[in-house]
This record gives sequence, structure tokens and C-alpha cells, in this order.
Amino acid sequence: MRQRIITFKEAIREALYQCMSRDKKVFIMGCGTTSPGRIFGSLRGIPERFGTNRVVETPIAENGMTGVAVGAALMGMHPVLTHQRIDFALLSMDQLINHAAKWSYMFAGAMNVPITIRGIIGRSWGQGAQHSQSLQALFAHVPGLKVVMPATPYDAKGLLIASIAEKNPVIFLEHRLLYDMRGYVPQGRYAIPLGKGRLVRKGGDVTVVAVSLMVAHAFIAAERLKEEYGINIEIIDPRCLRPLDKEIILKSLKRTGRLIVADTGWKECGFSAEVASLAAESGQRWLKAPVRRITLPPAPTPTSAYLENFYYPGPQDIVEATCWFFKSRHRKYKGIIAKKQVAAPLKEEAQFTGPF
Repeated sequence: MRQRIITFKEAIREALYQCMSRDKKVFIMGCGTTSPGRIFGSLRGIPERFGTNRVVETPIAENGMTGVAVGAALMGMHPVLTHQRIDFALLSMDQLINHAAKWSYMFAGAMNVPITIRGIIGRSWGQGAQHSQSLQALFAHVPGLKVVMPATPYDAKGLLIASIAEKNPVIFLEHRLLYDMRGYVPQGRYAIPLGKGRLVRKGGDVTVVAVSLMVAHAFIAAERLKEEYGINIEIIDPRCLRPLDKEIILKSLKRTGRLIVADTGWKECGFSAEVASLAAESGQRWLKAPVRRITLPPAPTPTSAYLENFYYPGPQDIVEATCWFFKSRHRKYKGIIAKKQVAAPLKEEAQFTGPF
């Protein structure tokens, strides 16, 4: 039987459509929800199907609109608030951190804030320092917020459905360069439990914990490492940063003894540091070498496309980090650590034309 193949953005749209059809309390709000682009195509057809009462175009007033969403959630609704760039959510941090994340705790679970925040992250076309950030570590730091980062169309649908079913806030982060990725997605409704990671690829030499777009880059790196160097990496996709599936990471580390963390954010105080500390605290006896981390450089994102190619990590960085573990043992690996090579973004990047 032929598998059903759709894109990442179509999987997002299908999840929203099914949730809204099933539950009249679910509604969408945000800037650009009714614009011609329909949030990069992820809402195409939904405003026409459900109308402006359930697909609400909001003014550019993020903190106030997040307050509206929190109030609606407290009254029994389930808003899905969408930011075309997660950077815009910084304007609503008071509502998210001081209110949405704390309400269930302060009222001993008697009151909840079922709200899903969709935020689009990462590289696109010269978006620069204020529209390209990957701020997952900031949100994952806060008790009361769950942080989800799907890497495939299948996970995008299943994790979004699970997020909308949650009784408390979920930050759902989608990388723009994944939107045109194609993959198998069942037509029916299904949910993937939050906090359950995925073994993407088996291997015995090095564990690579990769999130979001870095999962795709890890696959590309794995093929080269196997073909050119005979190295088999194991790829783990945590899917959720909070709650984090620590068990799947430690089980893999026990098998391989070497760990690389590939994140779309910065290194200092980032998600990669959390995974590295997990290895140090709970898996030190299995470590054969120090943990390697692949992250953004400690600087804001450049606007120049040329500089972007050097700023963003790609498959080559994973290849180099992997070979670093073995370079002292075999002369075949010694030459791999060389001048920084241009990152290899996915093909979809060349097709992206904005507006955000």
C-alpha cells in the first residue's frame, strides 16, 4: 500500500483542521492568520472553513493579545496563538511567564491555562538579528511551560494534536526551513505523547542528540560518515525540550560512549548545555570523551546571506565533531578538522520569499 506523503506545513494545517473540527473550543489567533500567505501556507483554507469567529486576526500588540488568549483559556476555550516569528513572543513574556505558566501551580491545579503558542524559528532569507532567533532554551527554563520542536511532518501533526490536548501552556516551535519537507503522515487523527523522544537512526560509534532542523542535517552527516569513514552515528530526536526524555539519551550514550548535541540555538546556557549536564551527572561512567556541542556562534544573526552561510551550522559541522573523537587514533580522520566550510541549508531555503 502506498504511503501518504505531505509536507510539514500541510501536516500542521491538517492537525489544526482536525482539532478545530473535533472541539469547538479550539480557535486560532495571531497576526497574519488571515493574510494571503496564511502563515506560510500552514493555515490555508482554515479561515474559509471556520470563519472569523474562530480564526482571529489580531493587532500588533503581542502582550495584550496574549493576555486575551490567557483569559479565553481560563474561561474554558483553547486558543492557538501564532507568531510568524518567535521573536515577537518576547513582547508577551509577562503574560506567558508570570501568568500562563504559573496559574495551575498557584491554584493547586484547580485552574488551568490550555493555550498553545506556535512560533516559527530559525534561518530564512536575511532576516537578521531580530527575526531569526531560536529561543527554545529561554522558554524551556520556565517551570509550567512545555516546549515542543518537531523535526518531521509526522511529528509535526502528532505533536501539535497532543499539544492542543494539553491542559497547560505549550510552546510549539516550527523551523521555517522544514515547512516544505515531505514525509509520511497518516490521514487520521493521532497524538504523540509529549516528553517521548525518538530513535531516528541506530549506530554504535557516537550519539548525536539533534533538535528540529539539525535532525535533517544529522541524517546528511550520517551518510557521509558511513560512506567515507566507516563511522556509524546514532541519532536521537528528543522532540520535546521540556519535558525531556532523559532515558532515551542515556540509553544511547551507554551504547556509544560519545555524545554530540546539535542545537539551533546558542551554546551558552542553551539546550546543548542541559544535555551535556545530563551526561555529566547521570552518564559520566559511560563517557569515553568530552561532550561536543554544535550551536550558533555567540553573536546575533547577520543579515548578509554570505555571512549567514558561515554563521549557521550544518552537516559538515556534525561530520567534523564526530571525526574529532577518532582523529588521534587514525590518520584517515586527521585532515577533517579544517577551515570552516559553508553550511548546507536544505533546498527549501532557496524557494522562500517572505514576507517574514
